[in-house]
Amino acid sequence: MSPNNIPMLVLSGNHCMPVIGLGTAEYQIPHEEAKTAIVEAIKAGYRHFDTASRYGTEQALGEAIEEALKLGLVGSRAELFITSKLWTTDAYPDRVLPALQKSLRLLKLEYLDLYLIHTPFSSRLKSDSEFPSKEDIEPLDVKGVWAAMEECKKLGLTKSIGVSNFPVKTLENLLSVATIIPSLNQVEMNPTNQQKELREYCEQKGILITAYSPLGAPGTFWGNNRVLDNEILIDIAKSRGKSVAQVSLRWLFEQGVGFIAKSFNKERMKENLEIFDWSLTENDLERISQIKQVRLNQENPLFEYMA
Repeated sequence: MSPNNIPMLVLSGNHCMPVIGLGTAEYQIPHEEAKTAIVEAIKAGYRHFDTASRYGTEQALGEAIEEALKLGLVGSRAELFITSKLWTTDAYPDRVLPALQKSLRLLKLEYLDLYLIHTPFSSRLKSDSEFPSKEDIEPLDVKGVWAAMEECKKLGLTKSIGVSNFPVKTLENLLSVATIIPSLNQVEMNPTNQQKELREYCEQKGILITAYSPLGAPGTFWGNNRVLDNEILIDIAKSRGKSVAQVSLRWLFEQGVGFIAKSFNKERMKENLEIFDWSLTENDLERISQIKQVRLNQENPLFEYMA
């Protein structure tokens, strides 16, 4: 698909973001495999890439961007939208800037398009597991950390700043001290977790939503197949001649949110882009609205901090 055919969302400051991004949270994937997959995604038409310091894919993404530029797959870095995130162990006022500078070095970039606080809490440096234990969790210094994020934007190291996994109560706290309103909140969202309350609040405050786990994160340590095995979605997909993944992504698009589709499979990457030239019917949308709601993160021991 031509990148020109991918719709854009407008963040605060008139900064445009492709509605679909490729997720790179592939833990323990070989470096070269990740790099090759990202280059293939650029060939397929992706221009929005989502990474994080915790994913361990910043260097692979940076090398893929470098190769894509050398091959002429993109004319300039400005054609790409790159997001990274501040991990819990760096979510302290004095560690934000060094953490972003480290991410930029790994990515071989001068700036990010979007930098997010990864979670609504901090954790002690000794935490080295994929997620910190409850014993290592500390309350997020919302005022101090957000002020440091604002400084990163003022320095030109990131065009936009935002948050991830922030529930309404934490957003309210942030907005009470923010000089710059967060551009975006990246949260778990799919037809089995439609986030209606959070979406309404963010819309009122002018904060865009980007969905991660749009297909339920099958195969991950906390994910499952609730989306891909959902009978309503399967029936709609069959009736429309589409895949369940395409129906789910199209539903997100019609809700006006962005989404991060994570697949390093070349054919699925292409399939996930083929959702913009057709629509769901009113009956489809009504049936999807009736799907039982279950948050995947409820199975994560840190769910209470993100709800």
